[in-house]
Amino acid sequence: MSQCPCQSGKEYDACCGPVIGGRETAATAEALMRSRYSAFAKGEIEYLRQSLHPDHRADFDPVSTQALSANSEWVGLEIVGTRGGGKDDQDGTVEFIATFRQNGMTFKHHELAEFKRHNGIWYYTDGKLVMPGAQP
Repeated sequence: MSQCPCQSGKEYDACCGPVIGGRETAATAEALMRSRYSAFAKGEIEYLRQSLHPDHRADFDPVSTQALSANSEWVGLEIVGTRGGGKDDQDGTVEFIATFRQNGMTFKHHELAEFKRHNGIWYYTDGKLVMPGAQP
């Protein structure tokens, strides 16, 4: 068994694995965010497309997404905070910092991600980069 890349402290098969594998749906916006991070770490590109809200899939680029996933070492996910996105909500935001390495350099992707529930399923809709020193 292996630890989940989302750093929940759980085994992958008891955390993001069932969501990415389609056996479960994410119960919250944060759970969906964690599963998307794990999908980047594991190269699950089709899941990244499927977890986008249907209205936002036209711009999805599987080639560049695959390149980012494959050419990066995914080393950490920090959930900074959430607003809404609970089991009874219809929308929510998750502020997170994803840390990854490429070509020996470490990068931090700090984002305020937006999620919406559609037909009872959470989807990622959009995100805004949080610049260093900025308040989201």
